[in-house]
Amino acid sequence: MSMEEYKLSVEAEPDPQEVQFVVGRLISYNTSKAEPENYKPLAVFLRDAAESAVVGGLLGYTHWGWLYLSHVWLTEKLRGGGYGRRLIEAAEREAVSRGCRHAYLETHSFQARGFYEKLGYEVFGALEDYPAGETRYFLRKRNLA
Repeated sequence: MSMEEYKLSVEAEPDPQEVQFVVGRLISYNTSKAEPENYKPLAVFLRDAAESAVVGGLLGYTHWGWLYLSHVWLTEKLRGGGYGRRLIEAAEREAVSRGCRHAYLETHSFQARGFYEKLGYEVFGALEDYPAGETRYFLRKRNLA
């Protein structure tokens, strides 16, 4: 097959159905090579007791026996008060109940690397100059249970 038979299209706003088509095909391939992914979203929120407004939260998902923490945020006045630890611990407990054994996340040099390390996460990779002048760190925690 020659490249003349195909056309590349770079799209800033792809059709959601085409995106789902590609994701679905990759999941099918992965399932043929490994155990089922068992993807399940996870959210933990910290709410103001008086108004139920979100003042902190954690987003991620579980899959293949791992917890992935994609976003962790607390309003600035609550940082350092143990609430971040509570968010992480709640997510890890839920992940264990879903059969997860390990966790991983990404953070930047201007974010919370030390916080995660205090909770037992260890750096296993780094991407320097991402963004310019900073470093993106990849951390994991073995043996959640």
